[in-house]
Amino acid sequence: MARIVMKFGGTSMAGIERIRSVAERVKREAEAGNEVAVVVSAMAGETDRLVQLCREAAALYDPREYDVVVASGEQVTSGLLAITLQGMGVKARSYMGWQLPIRASGHVSALIEGIDVDVLDRVFAEGGIAVIPGFQGVTGDNALATLGRGGSDTSAVALAVAMKADRCDIYTDVDGVYTTDPRIVPKAKKLDMVTYEEMLELASVGAKVLQTRSVGLAMRFDMPLQVLSSFDDRPGTMIVSDETLEGSDMERNVVTGIAHDLNEARVTLSGLPDRPGAVAAVFAPLAAANINVDMIVQSVPRKGSPSDLTFTVPTASLSHTVAELEKVQGEVGFTEILTDTDVVKVSAVGVGMRSNAGIAAKMFDTLAERNINILAITTSEIKVSVLIPEDYTELAVRVLHTAFGLDDKGPAA
Repeated sequence: MARIVMKFGGTSMAGIERIRSVAERVKREAEAGNEVAVVVSAMAGETDRLVQLCREAAALYDPREYDVVVASGEQVTSGLLAITLQGMGVKARSYMGWQLPIRASGHVSALIEGIDVDVLDRVFAEGGIAVIPGFQGVTGDNALATLGRGGSDTSAVALAVAMKADRCDIYTDVDGVYTTDPRIVPKAKKLDMVTYEEMLELASVGAKVLQTRSVGLAMRFDMPLQVLSSFDDRPGTMIVSDETLEGSDMERNVVTGIAHDLNEARVTLSGLPDRPGAVAAVFAPLAAANINVDMIVQSVPRKGSPSDLTFTVPTASLSHTVAELEKVQGEVGFTEILTDTDVVKVSAVGVGMRSNAGIAAKMFDTLAERNINILAITTSEIKVSVLIPEDYTELAVRVLHTAFGLDDKGPAA
């Protein structure tokens, strides 16, 4: 007998027929003798609809009330799945985040502080199944809190850790992690295994399979994690440690995957004074507003002259970013705020980069050959990311995928 968490994404919950299919999978796991907790997302497109309603109500909405609105999608699907399971003769009940509780701090992108699992222990002892809405928790003052887009993944991993699960299975509309988006590159390959670090980087730069925070949490607590299809019974992708991968795949490519992220907005502050503390004064209010900043570039024509400071933020955070910057513009002294949403971040990721030089040079050369201009660059130990015009997204992904030898060659002759 194993104790497992099964998480189902929005496409898996998109309508009663799909919910019924999910219930069949859950029932099979329970009948196999496993203790099962299920975490569900809202129906596909529902969270986007709720977010848009908030934006229409007020461009600078109250984060607390935003959470009240967008958390409702997962409440609907958890109740529907519990009802469906009960109709199949399965002892199931839904439990909202505040009923466990899932304790969290902040709003919109709240952090999980802890999860009480006494309720779940009682459910399992009685042979039942718990259905829990992902993406939500409750703050210290009993307000609803949401964990950021994709937060159901984080809910599932955190729950698995709290209940000492044997594994956490993430069911989605793809059957695993691919070398890139197969909708752009038909020759993309499914990976049997990916390291926690690689998945963390891939998730942070646009791969939509798992939320970044969920992978970091799994890595921290060494929680076995696998990505599976909700629609096909076939092996998925295991997220493993470096040591596990090194012992099983000696001839793996230096680059594991190419990811892209259209959810990027470029912000440029022109006329920034060249003095100590000016840059800190720009980013401090953004940090206080919980706005993630990436790809920072500062150009200083000569010492003492005003500079241009460019950085990227998630597109959804652009309005809040501009509002926070306008508050400090007079104090900091920059002259203008320029924004651009017609950009994309394209990244090459792989643990093999640690011991192989020349990856960045090859990436830049490949893009230059297709006359793709690079607007900004950022790197880590196992990642190189570039910001380019959005019109070149598919071309850049395809040529980089080929350049790094990731195309599926098909069966050997």
